[in-house]
Amino acid sequence: MSKAIPHGDIGRPASVVTEGSRVRWLLIGTAIAFLALFLVLPLVTVFVQAFAKGWEAYLAAFTEQDAHAAIRLTLIVAAIAVPFNVVFGIMASWAIAKFEFAGKNLLVTLIDLPFSVSPVVSGLIYVLVFGAQGLIGPWLIEHDIQIIFAVPGIVLATIFVTFPFVARQLIPLMQEQGTAEEEAALTLGASGWHAFRTVTLPNIRWGLLYSVLLCNARAMGEFGAVSVVSGHIRGLTNTLPLHVEILYNEYNFVASFAVASLLAGLALVTLAVKSGLEWRYSADIAAGARGH
Repeated sequence: MSKAIPHGDIGRPASVVTEGSRVRWLLIGTAIAFLALFLVLPLVTVFVQAFAKGWEAYLAAFTEQDAHAAIRLTLIVAAIAVPFNVVFGIMASWAIAKFEFAGKNLLVTLIDLPFSVSPVVSGLIYVLVFGAQGLIGPWLIEHDIQIIFAVPGIVLATIFVTFPFVARQLIPLMQEQGTAEEEAALTLGASGWHAFRTVTLPNIRWGLLYSVLLCNARAMGEFGAVSVVSGHIRGLTNTLPLHVEILYNEYNFVASFAVASLLAGLALVTLAVKSGLEWRYSADIAAGARGH
C-alpha cells in the first residue's frame, strides 16, 4: 500500500515509488533475470560458438569468397539506404515539425507504417509489384531491368524497413525546439537554407547522429524483407544475415556463428556509441538550461 507524503516533504522532489525495498529488489531482479536469459545468454552463446574451434577456424570463416561478397553487398546496401533515409527523414521532420499543411497526420501515419508491417510482408509486396509475374514485372523484363533477386530489390526492401528511424527520432526533437530560432534568423535576413544550416541542423545534430546509427544497424542486420527479394544467390544477393542462415543450414556452425558474431559486434558498438550520444545530448541540454 502506498504511503502518504508527509507535509514537510512537499517542497522536495518525492520518489514516485513508495513500496518497500523488497518489492523494488524483486522488480529489479526480475528485469535482470529477463535480460540475462533473453539477451546476455544468447549473445554470449554466439561468441562462444564462434570461437569453439579456435582463432584459425574463426578467421577462416571470413576468408571465403562468399563471405567477402556478403560483407561487400551489406555495406553497399547500407551505403545507399542510410543516406536516402537521412535525406527523407530530415525533410519529413522539418515539414512536419515546422509547418502546417493538409495531410500532415497522414504523412506521420505513413512514416510509421513499416513499424506495423512485417518485413516479410513488405518483401512480398515488392515481389508482387516488381516480380516477373508482378504488376510491372513484364514491362521490366521487356526493358531488361531486374529489380527482384538483384541488388535494387534488396536496396528497396531495406529502405522500406528502415526509413522511419531517422524521421521518428527527429520529429519530436524538432517539435520540442519550436520555430522561434528559425523565425529570428529569417527576420535578420537569413535565407531558408542558411537558417536550416546554421540553426536547425546544429540543434538536431546529436539526435540525427543517433538516428543514423540505429538506421545503419538495422539496414545491415535486416533479414526478413531481404530474404524474400534476394533469391539467396550465393556470392551475388546474399547479405550477411542471409549468409549466416545458409552456413547454419549447411551445418557449418562455427562459420555461421563467426559471421553472426560480426553482426553482434556491430550491435555492441551501436549500443556503446548510442550511450555516448545520449550522454552528450543530455550534457548539451543541461548546458543550455544553465545558459538560460
